[in-house]
Amino acid sequence: MPVIYSVETAIPPHRIDQEDASVFAKQLFQESFKDIDRLLTVFQNGEINSRYFVKDLEWFGTPHSFEEKNEEYIKFAVQLGKDAVRKALETIGGGPVEAIFTISTSGIATPSIEARIMNELGLDPHIKRIPIWGLGCAGGASGLARAHEYCRAFPSSTVLVLAVELCSLTFQHGDRSKSNLIGTSLFADGIGCAVLCGDDSPLLQKRDKPLPRVISTRSTLLRDSLDVMGWEVRNDGLYVVFSKSIPNLVETWLRPNVEEFLRKEGVDLADIRQFVAHPGGKKVLDAYEKSLGFPKTMMAPSLAVLQEYGNMSSATILYVMKEMLHAGKEGEHGLAMALGPGFSSELLLLRWEG
Repeated sequence: MPVIYSVETAIPPHRIDQEDASVFAKQLFQESFKDIDRLLTVFQNGEINSRYFVKDLEWFGTPHSFEEKNEEYIKFAVQLGKDAVRKALETIGGGPVEAIFTISTSGIATPSIEARIMNELGLDPHIKRIPIWGLGCAGGASGLARAHEYCRAFPSSTVLVLAVELCSLTFQHGDRSKSNLIGTSLFADGIGCAVLCGDDSPLLQKRDKPLPRVISTRSTLLRDSLDVMGWEVRNDGLYVVFSKSIPNLVETWLRPNVEEFLRKEGVDLADIRQFVAHPGGKKVLDAYEKSLGFPKTMMAPSLAVLQEYGNMSSATILYVMKEMLHAGKEGEHGLAMALGPGFSSELLLLRWEG
């Protein structure tokens, strides 16, 4: 079974303290909400201490067109994505890469981001390019799952999963909705690049610690839930759709889905020792804990990423995976999980092996 060999990240240049973001939001939203101080508690209660943006807060204080924001998306996606890919290539000694899965939902680029990066880095022009758009927070886990399937089909291959999300550039200056206010408290920019390799890859001869093998994956779409999460596309850009029902959906829908997935692999929920969870927000992490019955210690890596980086959409789970790459002991099972638009889930059963 394919192995997640390494994960690298690229950190955007501007670190924004959550208190500063709260002050910014109050200045922007206070004329629209009489109870603004009560609403701003989402900044303090969300367990986020800081986030990273490609632009400073002053830039967001004035309106910008969809065209301008998307131009910035392409510029920084290539710049930071190139850094993450370069780091990933260094971990494998510059060896051949057969495919790049590029995950994003926060901007539009044709030619796609990996084509631009391949040109700038001078990579093999025969690398297969698989851009995946529109999976939101579930995209990083989905990219790992699709890369796993590629490596099963081509066991000697090495592939990259590049997640590039610049959520801050979707901010709508003129949108005074509660969804936009909540999004302003939560979302951030992040870039991650994972290396996966098949069973016959020479890379596996170099590992000196147990690494997570992807044993099985599952994608699930909840019917008639299109309005739970996603974008509303308007003339001036992307407007966030973010339902307050998400934590409740996690509590009621997730556990049966997870248990059925694990049962088919002969694994019980109690066998899971490592939980690589996309931290959609503090309430989502609490819902994971309540639904799955995992102890708080298993939530700690995801919470730590949320506290330092916020929700970086698809890239977030790669940040968590980087922290947990060597966390498992020989033979331990893990579960990687992310939720996204659709409403949907992506699940990966992992087992750490040396």
